[in-house]
Amino acid sequence: MNREQVSRVLQQHGAVMVLGVLVIVGSLAFDSFATTGNAASVVVSSSFLAIIAIGMTFVIISGGIDLSVGSLFVLGGVLGAYGSQYGLVVALLLPLAVCGLVGLLQGLVIARTGMAPFIVTLAGLLGVRGLMLAISDEGATTYLVEDRAFAALGQGNVLGLTYPVYITIALSLAAMVLLQRTGFGQNVYAIGGNEQAAALMGVPVVRTKVYVYLMSGLLAGLAGALNAARLSSGVTILGIGMELDVIAAVVIGGTLLTGGAGGITGTVAGVLLLGVIQSLINQVGNLTSAFQQVVSGLFLALVVVAQRLLSKAQRLT
Repeated sequence: MNREQVSRVLQQHGAVMVLGVLVIVGSLAFDSFATTGNAASVVVSSSFLAIIAIGMTFVIISGGIDLSVGSLFVLGGVLGAYGSQYGLVVALLLPLAVCGLVGLLQGLVIARTGMAPFIVTLAGLLGVRGLMLAISDEGATTYLVEDRAFAALGQGNVLGLTYPVYITIALSLAAMVLLQRTGFGQNVYAIGGNEQAAALMGVPVVRTKVYVYLMSGLLAGLAGALNAARLSSGVTILGIGMELDVIAAVVIGGTLLTGGAGGITGTVAGVLLLGVIQSLINQVGNLTSAFQQVVSGLFLALVVVAQRLLSKAQRLT
């Protein structure tokens, strides 16, 4: 392979390579790391972040950003738990409808007014968090999951993995096909690469942008509802800062913050990489959970610098 091909492979699949190295190192260093139980724990805890990260991947590839996903996650959980008193269907449809509507409105504002996604979704972050507090009486009311079928959706398991893991796998595969094998996916890449050029080529820029933010809202709401089913309640203190973890996972997975490049495989690897880092820190034993944030931040900074260098290397060849 020439220099350009090597740079492209490292940019797109670097997270997978690093993940493999960390798994090998952890397995050699800690006896309890390479166990079925620990692996299942990492995968299960990462599944909710991965669902949100799938939607964020589409948003970032299109050249945007969505800061509201953390608030939508906790709102989805509260609405799912509240709706469970009316059965499984309402418990799922209510958070999807509300969170999807928020995503749709944000997409319309961004696409039709040209406002910066950072500002629009930051307003969404604050507004959705306020809506959640209003529904839960300033966080004083915690709705419990009353429907057994809904609770089973979050707690039931097959081969040691809970249902949300299999839902995540199915969504990841569907997203891969949508992004790589459909006209919609190619439109997302085109808009992120050069929005003006995409518009001149006839790409439906407004419609595509609206769809990616709608997707982001739906997936954040779904992740929140599934988490509420797992916890048997709509916990109101979750989701704070979660949008940063999601963005970090997507970028670590090789998706450029400038848009136009990235993929679902890298995003899933980025999510698992953050989970493995947390697991390794837990294996050490004398480090606090805050140390994981330090490591993740440093790792993200290194990835962004590496992406910039790799992009320059590709332009020079």
